[in-house]
Amino acid sequence: MPLEDEFCDIVKKARSGLAYSVEQVSEHATLSRTDWESLEKGVRMPSAAEVEATANVLSLKSRALNAVAIELWEPIPSPSWLETAVITVRGEIGGYEVKGYVLFDAGTKEAVFIDTAYNAKAMLAEVKSRGFKLVGVCLTHGHTDHAGGLDSILKEWPVPVYLGNGDFPLLPWKPEKEKLVVPHNGQKISVGSLTVTCLATPGHTPGGFCFQVSLVDHKICFVGDTLFAGSIGRSNPFSLYPEHLQSVRGCVLQLPDETVLLPGHGPATTVKEEKIHNPFG
Repeated sequence: MPLEDEFCDIVKKARSGLAYSVEQVSEHATLSRTDWESLEKGVRMPSAAEVEATANVLSLKSRALNAVAIELWEPIPSPSWLETAVITVRGEIGGYEVKGYVLFDAGTKEAVFIDTAYNAKAMLAEVKSRGFKLVGVCLTHGHTDHAGGLDSILKEWPVPVYLGNGDFPLLPWKPEKEKLVVPHNGQKISVGSLTVTCLATPGHTPGGFCFQVSLVDHKICFVGDTLFAGSIGRSNPFSLYPEHLQSVRGCVLQLPDETVLLPGHGPATTVKEEKIHNPFG
């Protein structure tokens, strides 16, 4: 699966987060405004020298940016063991694919949703067809593509909804307050024999969370739009960019190297790969 972001997306996110104008970055990168705009708009691919100059101006990791932009790096495919605990559900909004996940304990058949994939019907169908008992909905953030359909889910399964502080206003449909649980950093959620650890990762949104799970021999983290393979989600608002970088560098990339990272868009990746190939890392 190709990466969610190309060079032009990465550059625009970094420039906007740093509140640099096109004039500022083009001058410091010793590029004409026309050349910079052609790169940021994806009109053409950058040269190796332009990648180096861009990385320096935007405080990105040059080798990682080169891997994404020039070498066209892609992460290794998801491991087969993932299917023993996670079902990936795909949805789309305006032609834009989004992923939700069903995390389940095969022994007890308890399950939680990690986001809704903007496809509540498919998420609920997985629960029904496999005989799962839904015990919660964990939202990485409150944007429509990740939380849409919550009303349908709670109508069928009136379970707690875990959502970070500050993201309630973002929800397209707002559940009753008694159904909401605002997790704290490090809070544990039991799903059968599995334990989900809530990790506060503000940046993409004010109340962003990632959800980490340790299986017997493996580790997973659902990262929403905090991190993509080779990139990050856009900081909303841009003033959250410093916090966003801290969440990526100080939290997600501090997890064990073998941890499989499952984002809301694009392919799965690992902490080890992102330490090498993520320009924001």
